[in-house]
Amino acid sequence: MALYKIENKLEYIKEKPFRLEKEIQELTENNLKTIFGLEFVKSEFALNNFRIDTLAFDKEANAFVIIEYKRDKNFSVIDQGYAYLSLMLNNKADFILEFNENLDKTLKRTDVDWSQSRVLFVSPAFTNYQREAINFKDLPIELWEVKRFENTTVSYEQIQKAGAQESIKTISKADKTIDSVAKEIKVYSEQEHLENVSDEIKELYEKFRNAIQNLDNLEIKPKKKYIAFVAGRNVIDILPQKKALKMWINMSKGELDDTKGITRDVSTTGHWGNGDYEIQIRDDENLEYILSLVKQSIKKNKK
Repeated sequence: MALYKIENKLEYIKEKPFRLEKEIQELTENNLKTIFGLEFVKSEFALNNFRIDTLAFDKEANAFVIIEYKRDKNFSVIDQGYAYLSLMLNNKADFILEFNENLDKTLKRTDVDWSQSRVLFVSPAFTNYQREAINFKDLPIELWEVKRFENTTVSYEQIQKAGAQESIKTISKADKTIDSVAKEIKVYSEQEHLENVSDEIKELYEKFRNAIQNLDNLEIKPKKKYIAFVAGRNVIDILPQKKALKMWINMSKGELDDTKGITRDVSTTGHWGNGDYEIQIRDDENLEYILSLVKQSIKKNKK
């Protein structure tokens, strides 16, 4: 990705490569919340002859996240990723202990949703082979390219899967580690959220999905309890139900200008999605108005 500074003419901004993996690690760990929305737990976490570069926790998913940094390109993202996940699932108590000791909190094993565990690889570049290796619809592994530039800016960009249709389970039987991890860890898709809803609700979801994406090309991230639309942070979360769509707009109580009063205040009640405003709809009557509410959330949450 080329960057240019706007002067009288565009001035090319050169990339400033990282010399050491440690530079990438320190930059990322110092900004985990900003970049990934994660809570830092431990650096260089050693266990059973493994050394995890960064151990983090995803409060939204109630799950641990392992982050590894690479400057070289000679590694298998599948083999290493599943080895780390297997280490975690077979040593849950050690991960809980590390969390409690470093954050001075009390996290129980039952508080963690182990099925939502994942591994992030962060590197200045990935090979075509590595990019193709993640092209499974249910892979709990993410690739992130990080680049630093001479104008003291840095970019983190996730490598997207290219229309993945195959399941990792198609190759898991040939690898015991992948097979055992795949039985416990679950990666969700839009299709799974739409399996038990009516055709009318599927059509309604598609209409809102396309309209919301057209607002700002938001990224869609299916979660366990809902489908998130993300622009740095979650903008709106949608749960397809049998006969309705339930939505949560990610703004705090008092921040949203809802002149029609179609949202419900859930700031003091339990709910799944992010934000204090909930909407339940069965038709597209208020589509344009709801989009105006989503625009407010984009303005607040976009990075």
